[in-house]
Amino acid sequence: MKNKIIYWGSTGLLSVMMVMSAMAYFTNPEVKEGFNQIGYPGYFRVELGIAKIIGVVVLLIPSLPLKVKEWGYAGFGITFISAFIAHFVNDDPVSAMLMPWVALALLITSRVYLTKNASK
Repeated sequence: MKNKIIYWGSTGLLSVMMVMSAMAYFTNPEVKEGFNQIGYPGYFRVELGIAKIIGVVVLLIPSLPLKVKEWGYAGFGITFISAFIAHFVNDDPVSAMLMPWVALALLITSRVYLTKNASK
């Protein structure tokens, strides 16, 4: 029961963060400007928002095979590490650099407890 709570808690928090992030990518002019300042093309922001929503769906559907979920975990991991690098290189505030690591910690917790939860 403890493993299930940790798994769904970390996965749920991560999912909420990713959906909120994706929605900001689509609607928040400050986020759009941030992508422009980094030098990313506008379509990348949209693609990333769509990918985050797909990733959340993949992580939240319990019946999907582990191999499919692994793609979601890998994609989010690459995204979080890349976000940290982009914020670091652009001398963004520490708070902006910290959030990808918080998300990565939730992602790792979710992945570890996915396996622990499935083995019970």
